[in-house]
Amino acid sequence: MAWARAAEQHTEGAASLEQVQVHPFAGCVVWPIATVVALAHLVAAVAGRNGYWFDEVYMLAIGRDHLDFGSADQPPIAPLLAALSDVVAPGSVVVLRLPAIAATVAGVVLAALIARELDGDRRAQGMAAAAQATSISAALFGHWLTPYTLEPAQWLLLLWLFVRWVRLRDDRLLLFVGVVAGIAAETKFQSLLLCGSLVVGVLVCGPRDVLRRRMFWAGVAVGAVITAPTLVWQARHGWPQLLMSEVVAEEAEVLYGGRASVTIQMLVWAGVAGTVLVLLGLWWLLHDREFRHYRFLAVAFLALLIVFTVTAGRPYYLTGFHGALIAVGAVGLQRRRERGLDRWSWTVWPAFAVSAVVAGIMLAASVGFSNSDVGERIADTTAAAYRELPPDGRDRTAVIGQSYIIAAYLDGYAATVDLPSAHSPNRAYGYFPLPDDSQTDVLFAGTDPSALAPFFTEVTQLRAPVSDEIDTRVWLLSGRTEAWSGIWPQVQTLRVG
Repeated sequence: MAWARAAEQHTEGAASLEQVQVHPFAGCVVWPIATVVALAHLVAAVAGRNGYWFDEVYMLAIGRDHLDFGSADQPPIAPLLAALSDVVAPGSVVVLRLPAIAATVAGVVLAALIARELDGDRRAQGMAAAAQATSISAALFGHWLTPYTLEPAQWLLLLWLFVRWVRLRDDRLLLFVGVVAGIAAETKFQSLLLCGSLVVGVLVCGPRDVLRRRMFWAGVAVGAVITAPTLVWQARHGWPQLLMSEVVAEEAEVLYGGRASVTIQMLVWAGVAGTVLVLLGLWWLLHDREFRHYRFLAVAFLALLIVFTVTAGRPYYLTGFHGALIAVGAVGLQRRRERGLDRWSWTVWPAFAVSAVVAGIMLAASVGFSNSDVGERIADTTAAAYRELPPDGRDRTAVIGQSYIIAAYLDGYAATVDLPSAHSPNRAYGYFPLPDDSQTDVLFAGTDPSALAPFFTEVTQLRAPVSDEIDTRVWLLSGRTEAWSGIWPQVQTLRVG
């Protein structure tokens, strides 16, 4: 089999790779692209500062009031960054988003660095950076502080370190791979699948000798130590992250059109130019002898694509891998140009123009999404109902949001509208401390209180829907009939709605 023969040739080819003198880093091209990306997302962060994207206010709520080694659906890195940002500049949406912008810019630079490791020249490095910069994922959520914004830079850093090791055989890099893998796992658990897929790729087509290196196993140990706290948290709470896979699959049908649609989106979220380069990169990794030392990248990517298709993942699950394949595609075009075979490469440039336009549209849309006043209006409406309760009644009333989204909005604006901390039986909120047993009543914000209603003697609607577009209402549930410790297991859920 061709792949197996390529694996056998890795050892003899390693020495020659170590002698390769790659092109210098094309800072004169890459840094201007990175600067434009940074400024564009900073402007978007400022323009959208009047509201939160619901996932980032969720990170803020977890980090501000419930920071732990883990939560039901999120490892702790993103909530920790949100908490630190809130300490530095309380209530500043722009400061909250700075780590996300930094990660997006880092992804652009890392795509270029991977191209450089493959001996990409200035043009190839610039193409890789530009394609990464105009990807749909970078444009759409590149300034929101969420785990899926931080993840691409972490994946690309890990892939760059490994690709660099293939060229240099400097085993110290393998230790850094372990450190990055551990931090990435503390950001999103999908990074563990990335590591597994890379091992599969190495076993299929080399370089298998990496598995015999002591520093590789030292890196594995370091990564395991870094990841251990959140895995222990998951084990102590019944592995809710594993249960989330079924929820994600159900949402894929409703939100993304099912498995086939998700699979296509996992490719096209690379952007127009990015998708072209991803497909070219895959083809050349699998068929071009010049890339045989890096063929494991294609196997790893395809393994992940199969896994995420079977499990019906989300469209952005593979965005962290796109930059590496984009780099291969850009360098492949360079090598064909050097051999005088580039008569069709001009067709890539119109794709960059379209990519830039689409990225601009996505960036503008993201500002609209986060600048919505949905969360603030929900919090205002709930707070108005809370203030109307008699003073002695407020002490015995818990505030509960039907979903984690509503609860996070309530917590995100709590200081502004003077609300106590919210509870919810949904997602991570379902694993936070229960309402106090002295709280016999509930101020419920949501669309339907029927899950909680059987545990109360009286249910009264206090507020109509917030607006025609926002079907969030407020109820008062009075006369609790059972202890919270008995109620919570019956209403706790990872599903939204």
